[in-house]
Amino acid sequence: MQMRLDLQFFAGEKTEKATPKKRQDQRKKGKVSKSQDVNTALLLLFCIIGLIVFGNYMLGQMLNLYEYTFTELINWNITEGTTQRLFTGVVLEAGKIVAPIMVLGLIGGLVANLSQVGFLFTTEPLKFDLKKIDPVQGAKRIFSIRALVELLKSLLKITFIGSITFFIIWIYKDDMLMTAFLNAHGALTFFSKVTMTMAIAAIITLLFLSIFDYAYQRFDYEKNMRMSKQDIKDEYKNMEGDPLIKSKRKAIQREMATRRMMSEVPNADVIITNPTHFAIAIKYDEKIATAPYVLAKGTDQTALKIKEIAKENNIHMVENKPLARSLYKVIDVGDVIPEAFYQAIAEILAYVYRVEKNV
Repeated sequence: MQMRLDLQFFAGEKTEKATPKKRQDQRKKGKVSKSQDVNTALLLLFCIIGLIVFGNYMLGQMLNLYEYTFTELINWNITEGTTQRLFTGVVLEAGKIVAPIMVLGLIGGLVANLSQVGFLFTTEPLKFDLKKIDPVQGAKRIFSIRALVELLKSLLKITFIGSITFFIIWIYKDDMLMTAFLNAHGALTFFSKVTMTMAIAAIITLLFLSIFDYAYQRFDYEKNMRMSKQDIKDEYKNMEGDPLIKSKRKAIQREMATRRMMSEVPNADVIITNPTHFAIAIKYDEKIATAPYVLAKGTDQTALKIKEIAKENNIHMVENKPLARSLYKVIDVGDVIPEAFYQAIAEILAYVYRVEKNV
């Protein structure tokens, strides 16, 4: 009794890697291995690249908008029409200014997701699920090992990035004090330089940390995806019981059997036909069997195919409706002709041999 319980325990322990079917099912539900830190790092990287490349363009557009506001718009009378035109114009100009950053941010997000999980579109995570608002399940998630790991990761990121940005500010502390003697353009240039330096350093740090986060997410995903031996057995049984899979498997088996059968037709001595609905290929070889045996048989389209192959290989076809019907019903491919049909088959084979001999 104790041994049986132990076996059941080990059978239920999740020690096996997930099967391809389970991986596919989980992927359809949107459950994949993905690091949010990779997404954040690449998104920030593309945005910073956008600021470096399009910074002058954005600055020029902002200055133009500023100049236009205080030279033209300030003289407009406040009416319903001018207010609408003002709002529309400012929104369009602001859109032009931030458009490069938004486009590059979108590209960065796509690159981050495609590089981790490939193309995946599913609405499963958006479906309403009462388990998501279950307070018991929520408490388990809050006080779980994963939540603790995520907390430690957040603290580690804050510590690393905070330390690096503080170090950069400390390096430039004397220059910051000297900005009091610079004009507005010089001060802005200096602070933009320091800001870009801090941003690049933070992104590099975040990319470095995201490598470890991705490795952890991958490990945690594989751990949660593990299956027990019993799970694998149940999955296999379910797949075996799936009518669609069964029908596909049977269709493949039938196709393979038909191909194998058709490849034997050229070796037949004679084809007995109905003449249109049945065709049976007969072969007699005393080295293989003591009586003639069936190489192939079929009805309708299969019979037509057998006759086509027979015609291509100059195999004799004999029309005998009762014999063709009777043979088709009582015999399978590879079986020896029953004794009840010896006389009829012997007469047909004798006729075929005489014709071949005369030819």
